[in-house]
Amino acid sequence: MHLEYPNKKKVSEILTKPISVHLKKTNNITSTNKLLIGDNYQVMRCMLDDLNMASKVNMVYIDPPFSTNTVFRISEDRANTISSSNEDKTAYEDTLKGSEFIEFLRERVILLRELMSETGSFYLHIDYKIGHYVKVMLDEIFGVENFRNDITRIKCNPKNFKRKAYGNIKDLILFYTKSKDYIWNEPKVLLSENDIDKLFKKIDHKGRRYTTVPIHAPGETANGPTGKPWKGMEPPKGRHWRCSPEELEQLDEKGLIEWSKTGNPRRIIYADEKIENGKKLQDIWEYKDPQYPDYPTQKNRELLDLIISTSSNEGDLVMDCFVGSGTTIVSANELRRNWIGIDKSKEAIEVTVKRLTKTKTSSLFNSNMPYEIYNLENS
Repeated sequence: MHLEYPNKKKVSEILTKPISVHLKKTNNITSTNKLLIGDNYQVMRCMLDDLNMASKVNMVYIDPPFSTNTVFRISEDRANTISSSNEDKTAYEDTLKGSEFIEFLRERVILLRELMSETGSFYLHIDYKIGHYVKVMLDEIFGVENFRNDITRIKCNPKNFKRKAYGNIKDLILFYTKSKDYIWNEPKVLLSENDIDKLFKKIDHKGRRYTTVPIHAPGETANGPTGKPWKGMEPPKGRHWRCSPEELEQLDEKGLIEWSKTGNPRRIIYADEKIENGKKLQDIWEYKDPQYPDYPTQKNRELLDLIISTSSNEGDLVMDCFVGSGTTIVSANELRRNWIGIDKSKEAIEVTVKRLTKTKTSSLFNSNMPYEIYNLENS
């Protein structure tokens, strides 16, 4: 499936149409880390054409405009206050709507895919009003076979707005990969007391909580050891033992097989052996945004820590082409990843630099910063 709308460009046009700008480095630092200032379409074209960065980026997270038809501003006298006053500084304008917005985003995602390595992952943060159209657009670019998750992110506490609809406390993160072979560091969640009570309902004679699981699994392997008899029993029809009869015998000798009154064996799993390993993270996350952000729509730092640590390794290159307040690259920096951030908003760049240097007196062009700074310049 794909979207059809007026003025939809061919991929070849997006990748090759002439541009009249190039990237100019403005400091004397040599680093893999880069802060690139300018329109992100033009910047990424220059990254591909001039810096030869195709297939170099290991992970992308973007939090683009949400097609809200809103101008986001920052108060002059209170830097951490988001304001709607016309007298305040404009942080960025989110005024594209409908197919115009989709095509704006599509152009940039196509370039991002070109920049991504074959083992790369892509996360796009969006809301429920436009997200379903964005999902179809991403399926077209990455292939539906490379869609991994539609993650629900609980963003705030419940609100009692007076409107004829359910309250909205979530947005979504669409997760894709460039191929089936991608970086993945399994995230785990600690088991709570409620989890333990719910999952490990049995208690042995020593007071240890436990549960039991079948010792067989779907699929026949008649020619392998897991299809052989154990204690005179064959695996159930259409199934095989989860381990060899020799290993099952060892488990039984250690008291780790529970036999029912009808002679049905099951493997014992103790709660205290599973607590440290935790449980698999699911696709509903609660990461509420800062109450007093440095920049409009600033995202939760722990949210980015989770994404970056899951889908990249130390030394990998993480990129955000809508860098905003800089949360992505601040997180990447702390997690020992290399990074690239792009934004055309002066206010966004200033906030990002302050957060990177952890001081409010830093100059944008301080030559001691540990990253390269580039501006767009006419050819």
